[in-house]
Amino acid sequence: MFDTMTLTKIVGGFCGTFLVFLLGGWAAEAIYSGGEGGHGEGEEQAYVIPVEDATGGAAAEEGPTPEELTAQFQEAFAAADPAAGEGEFRPCSACHSLAQGENRTGPSLYGVVDRPVDSIEGFDYSGAIEKVNDVWTPEHLNLFITNPKQYAPGTKMNFNGIRDVQDRANLIAYLATNPGG
Repeated sequence: MFDTMTLTKIVGGFCGTFLVFLLGGWAAEAIYSGGEGGHGEGEEQAYVIPVEDATGGAAAEEGPTPEELTAQFQEAFAAADPAAGEGEFRPCSACHSLAQGENRTGPSLYGVVDRPVDSIEGFDYSGAIEKVNDVWTPEHLNLFITNPKQYAPGTKMNFNGIRDVQDRANLIAYLATNPGG
């Protein structure tokens, strides 16, 4: 079976591998922490990533307020093209149906415009949207599909949103025509 020499080679192989990992960790720590002594208080970081403006950058990324989004949307919705919205619906169709009563991963979107929130029988809603609004008005739909996770924290909808206001307006105009019913 195993003789002493084979067992010694196996144990030596494990010890050698462990030693290589220890030396690699020590070398990496020396490179990235500035070497000599580890992570003492008051030590300067060895490699610093420069950031232009850490405070102003976050505020700039937040984007427009809900009031600004609504004003932009109302202007775009007045000129919305439902035919163009049909193309915007294609990614939505992976999880939503336009047929009345046909739920998929998401609820049916048949008649969603001006429909009460969480009103489809037999669909297990997260309840996050109920905390935000009561009826799916075009304005509420616009805010939701801009960024679902920001609009209704805790929603089950796993979608990053549609950034272009005219694309959102076209989609909502398409949904308002109650296609698929």
